[in-house]
Amino acid sequence: MIDHIIAHGFITTEDLQKYGYNHPPRAARDVREAGIPLETFFVESSDGQRIAAYRLGDPRQIRHGNLKGRGVFSKKLKKQLYQLQNGRCAICGGQFALHELQVDHRIPYLVTDGNGELKENSADYMLLCAVHNRSKSWSCEHCQNGKQDKDVSVCAICYWASPENYSHVAMQQERRVEITWQGNQVREYEKLKRDAKKQKSNVPDYIKSLLRGMFGKK
Repeated sequence: MIDHIIAHGFITTEDLQKYGYNHPPRAARDVREAGIPLETFFVESSDGQRIAAYRLGDPRQIRHGNLKGRGVFSKKLKKQLYQLQNGRCAICGGQFALHELQVDHRIPYLVTDGNGELKENSADYMLLCAVHNRSKSWSCEHCQNGKQDKDVSVCAICYWASPENYSHVAMQQERRVEITWQGNQVREYEKLKRDAKKQKSNVPDYIKSLLRGMFGKK
């Protein structure tokens, strides 16, 4: 990615996909985590669509301690996290095989020791399914704190860093409940979907109405 920017001045999400990056924002996040500032702007794709592009940012913002880039997590850490989370994604709670989950930094900056090596403290990481790892990447990239301030204390109480105990979602006052139906549970979801349709509602709003009824609120 950096080589392309140096050669051409910038790189588009379309270019990144040609290099094999199916989720361009994650590639940009990796570069930023390596301590290299990037600016996001928008250009027109080959088919006339508005797409994101990246160019180097202010060199004074380079974080030299992180220039080694994303480290490789040990199998021991991943297995430890898998046991701690009972094989579930920390966001959606879905059950996955070990190879289907991805190690994610709770706070999207490299956690390193004085020599730039990764600290493998399990409290600093969690396992996410591919869908929610991509969702977190996109959200962090577009969050004001993630783009500019990089205040770790703000990240620490964000949903994407601590879904079990958070105060905001990318600096927005929101609360979320991610629910995954798997296996035989899919029948329960289909019933909810049918009932919601009868009420001329969608599934999330229908679930909210059921909860309001349980709590005695209209």
